[in-house]
Amino acid sequence: MATTAAKDPMSIRVVSRRLVKASDASIQPHVLSLSNLDLYVSDSQIGTLCVYPNAGGGGGFSPRIPTLFEALLPSLLNYLYPFAGRLVTNPSSGLPELHCHNQGAELVVGEVGVALGSLNYGSAKDSLKKMVLAFPKDVLLSVQVLSFACGGFSVMWWINHLVGDGHVGATIVNTWSRLVRTGEIDGGPLNHDRWVFRPRSPPWYRDSVAAIFTTYDERRLPNALTADASLVDRLYYVEASDIAALRDKAASTTGAKRRPTRVEALSAYLWKALADVVAASPRSAPKEHCRMGWWVSARRRLTAPKLAAVMPNYLGNVTTYTLGDAPAEEVTRKPLAEVAAMVRDAITSVDYDELVQEMVDLVEVHKAEGLMEATLIGVGAPTLNQSMMTTFPHDADFGFGQATMAMPVVSADSVRFCASFLSVMARPGGDGSWLVSAYIWPQLAAALESDGIFKPLTAEYLGLTLTQQEQDM
Repeated sequence: MATTAAKDPMSIRVVSRRLVKASDASIQPHVLSLSNLDLYVSDSQIGTLCVYPNAGGGGGFSPRIPTLFEALLPSLLNYLYPFAGRLVTNPSSGLPELHCHNQGAELVVGEVGVALGSLNYGSAKDSLKKMVLAFPKDVLLSVQVLSFACGGFSVMWWINHLVGDGHVGATIVNTWSRLVRTGEIDGGPLNHDRWVFRPRSPPWYRDSVAAIFTTYDERRLPNALTADASLVDRLYYVEASDIAALRDKAASTTGAKRRPTRVEALSAYLWKALADVVAASPRSAPKEHCRMGWWVSARRRLTAPKLAAVMPNYLGNVTTYTLGDAPAEEVTRKPLAEVAAMVRDAITSVDYDELVQEMVDLVEVHKAEGLMEATLIGVGAPTLNQSMMTTFPHDADFGFGQATMAMPVVSADSVRFCASFLSVMARPGGDGSWLVSAYIWPQLAAALESDGIFKPLTAEYLGLTLTQQEQDM
């Protein structure tokens, strides 16, 4: 029976909600422990939302799409078998683990009575988060397909963060697209063995690493009203030409060893913008610092032979965290090229083999409490945290045209943080532009929007312009 999601401002009409199981009966039920890198992240629900316009000529929503998911999701789950399982708390340890008993992934099909172009894409709460539905915390994969009145549609790929990071999310989307287009999954066997990240006995880590993190304690977090008033929700796009111009400017220093990457150039620009805002604050101390934090995927940075060999097909969290710290006045004064060098040093000077091992050991000591990045509380130097997901390209074309956008969505609205953070993803199709989801201080948002590089995301830019008939409705 079709139902309407209660209190949903977009009135999503749920046509069907069912469980889909893997079809390979030869796969034996089993239990997977989570690694300490899995336990380092929260158990929030994260995912990738892909939006498809009604492009005509094969684009737009077709009644075949729900049937396609019902028919081929079992094959996808044969390859991604743990995602047909459940997250269960071990009664002895109190820790979560994966029960891979083929309980089934969730498939939701829904209808929305508005056009995609009617949404405000300048903010996630007014667009992306209207296109998703809540799902049970123990479910590891929820695929949500919504058709819109304009003929376009969206596909939300929800997972639990304890099971994977941005790389895992991209793997799911890309594997699905290849499976539908070719009828085959051409990737090698996936490695689900979490014991590749073992703690040492006894655990050991430097004080400098421990200082980056803190135990999760709600008593130390800002209250709900303070957290709500501290940050604004924005969606931006950055054109390829602007990224290229930043790279050129960041490479202008004589004697530079190499041209900065796109990530380094944009991060340097953001650091300078943050420093200008901090320095201009009437409450800023004379030598006030500002920091940049990066969640860095260590998959391609690990060099130990045993780890490097399994990373390409490892399905789990391999995310680390690193910081850059400097006086705001210094960052403001330095040219973009020098700040880009600071960014490069903060990210590339890290011994990721040792950092990963120390994070594994740190979590081992604090398993019962849980860890979080200390900067997220909002105490100390203002910090802008970044998740640069541009290294995880998304092939979101599964036979109905390329998605006009693929963006991360996080369910953790109730978490009380007071530090700015943003996620950057490449726009599907390979035109070189980037899409940005930001939760940042209002002063920083104003600074970015005044410069013309971070442009507010619009339906027009995404090719979701309303027809005259839709405007008249």
